[in-house]
Parts: sequence; structure tokens; C-alpha cells
Amino acid sequence: MIKKLYHGSNVAIEVIDLSKSLADKDFGKGFYLTDIETQALAMAQRRVRIMGYGNPIVTVFEFDDDCMHGNDLNIKVFPDEVSAEWAEFVNSNRNASQTGFTHPFDIVIGPVADDGVAFQLERYNEGVIDLETLAKELAYRKLNRQYYFGTERAIEQLKRR
Repeated sequence: MIKKLYHGSNVAIEVIDLSKSLADKDFGKGFYLTDIETQALAMAQRRVRIMGYGNPIVTVFEFDDDCMHGNDLNIKVFPDEVSAEWAEFVNSNRNASQTGFTHPFDIVIGPVADDGVAFQLERYNEGVIDLETLAKELAYRKLNRQYYFGTERAIEQLKRR
């Protein structure tokens, strides 16, 4: 099934260049999209504020999620609700430049860690709460979905509209 995915930025994305991706993001260094256009627009507006230039631009891509079955891509899909596994994965990726953490996935799909999640992860990293408490604190959060494409093989699955 073909899905529309959206990427919000302060510049138009003509060609995806993974070398321009930032480290220490939820699922690692890669290209991020969402299936919610308004979420992409909010990210584009945020990017303009952070960078101080450009205009909010949402670039639309098509993704055939049939590629998730029966190919050689390594794909991780988290459920829509947060879990201890997801929280640990996000925490490991957000600290990767300090710890050297890497994962084997070409594509990762799962919830976006918002500021509330970041606060709880900080408490976990400081030893204020344990993993079980972290999972409980995050259990009722409804978060938007994000799509991570971290390798050139994954990027090949995206078609710009």
C-alpha cells in the first residue's frame, strides 16, 4: 500500500542526503518523516525558529509499505503506544554520540518522543527513576508516529511527489 509521508523543514528537500542528518535523535541519525501533515508543518515552523532563516516547507514523499515484507531491509516497528523497549531504544539513540550506540535497522517506525518524554528520559538517566517507573510514567502518553530512514537502501524506498 502506498502511503504519503511528510517531512517538515526550513528548506525544500530535493535530494535526501543522510550526511546532513543530525545525531542523537529518537531513532538515530537518519531522515525522519511522519504520516501526519500537520505534524510535519509544525516541525517545519519549529525548524525555521531554530535556524533563524528559511520558510516552513513540507515535502511530500510516497512510501510503498509492501517493501516491509519479503525484502532484505531490516525494519523495526514499535506499537503506537510507548513501552519500556521503545523508551530504552530512544534513550540509547539520544545518547549515541556519548556511548557509541548503533542499531542495525534500515527503517524504524514508532512514536515521537516529545518534551514530556525527554524529561522522563532525563530522570531515568540521572538514576531518579528505574526502567519500570519510566515505562509507567510513559504508559498513557499518546504520541504521534514517525518514520526513520537510516540507510541509502531505505532512502531508495521513498519517492518524492
